Amino acid sequence: MAKKEIDARFNKFGTVSFTDVTRVNDFIDYLEQGKLMGARCKTCGVKFFPPRADCYHSLDSDMEWFEVTGAGKLVSYSALKYAPSGFKADLPYTIALVDFGDFKVFGRIDGSVPSDALKVDMNMKAVVTETKNGQLTYTFQKA
Repeated sequence: MAKKEIDARFNKFGTVSFTDVTRVNDFIDYLEQGKLMGARCKTCGVKFFPPRADCYHSLDSDMEWFEVTGAGKLVSYSALKYAPSGFKADLPYTIALVDFGDFKVFGRIDGSVPSDALKVDMNMKAVVTETKNGQLTYTFQKA
């Protein structure tokens, strides 16, 4: 019997990897290409970020990738001075929710954006970056 190889690409994502096996591991390949991708249900058109392998709306698994591009609107943000285990070395940092119209993306504000420059409704773009330890991630920058 041949040993099944585990697809552990997701170990390359984020400060703390919460899963090493997922049906959307191609997400990491796209990050390595500098692309931030979400998933869209081919049946009903609902967009998901983070990407999903299955649609809760149509209950279908016929999904396709789409790139998160252009500017979104900053919906909310919060500067963190305390963090859960695994994130303490990154403090302080700012988390945010950005609305791209058909979907929203949760993530961090890039360290190059001063907190006093942040305003709700400002244009932000998502950019693929790396964490301090070389893991793949994305941040929001001014658009």
